[in-house]
Amino acid sequence: MTGNSSKETDPSDPEHREVGRGLLDEEMGPSSSMAHLYRGEIHRMKLWRERLDRTTNWAVIVLAAILTWAFSSESNPHYVLLAGGGVLSTFLGIEARRYRGYDIWRSRVRAFQKNVWAYGLDPSQGLADEDWRTHLSDSYRQPQLKITRMEAIAHRLRRVYLPLLTVLLAAWTVRITAFADVPWPASAAIGRIPGGVVISTVLVSYGVLLFTALRPRTWHAETELLSEDLREE
Repeated sequence: MTGNSSKETDPSDPEHREVGRGLLDEEMGPSSSMAHLYRGEIHRMKLWRERLDRTTNWAVIVLAAILTWAFSSESNPHYVLLAGGGVLSTFLGIEARRYRGYDIWRSRVRAFQKNVWAYGLDPSQGLADEDWRTHLSDSYRQPQLKITRMEAIAHRLRRVYLPLLTVLLAAWTVRITAFADVPWPASAAIGRIPGGVVISTVLVSYGVLLFTALRPRTWHAETELLSEDLREE
């Protein structure tokens, strides 16, 4: 412990506003209100992370069930796979909404980590955000979503749903070519809807999702693990 805990500070002193400077002192130890607040935000973030994972698990289970049923018999219609794409899109919408909520709590946790804990461990690098107290106070006074719906959808597409939908598209392509009684593209027909129209609709829909996920954009979501730092033993 350092001796700074017994030193009186002037509230008007700019250093007094830097909570991180006294992080390792007795008055700012693990029993402080700041530490309890941080643990509370970690718990809340964890709950929303579990909600995201729960939706993803259901999406994977539904995809596996649809693939199994679609290829279990040649008489099973191929458009069940397309219906599965609609179900996955519904899960995507639900998960994007949950991700917007998750980002609120994650941004608070990252504010503590970058401006309190990181600063307390190594003050030489300064604060990540000089106005972090103001921003955090505003978040507590009036919680607001920080990212758009389209950004949340793009994030979840990149992380989870674009690979799942790609697997579904590949399975549907195999189903209407290798496992069809009639030649392609007539094998893709749904009732009176010609196969060419169905194929065009599917490809356009997938193209829109691909563009949404991969187009360049400014990301406002709180950063996650985006790089590697592999240590050599």
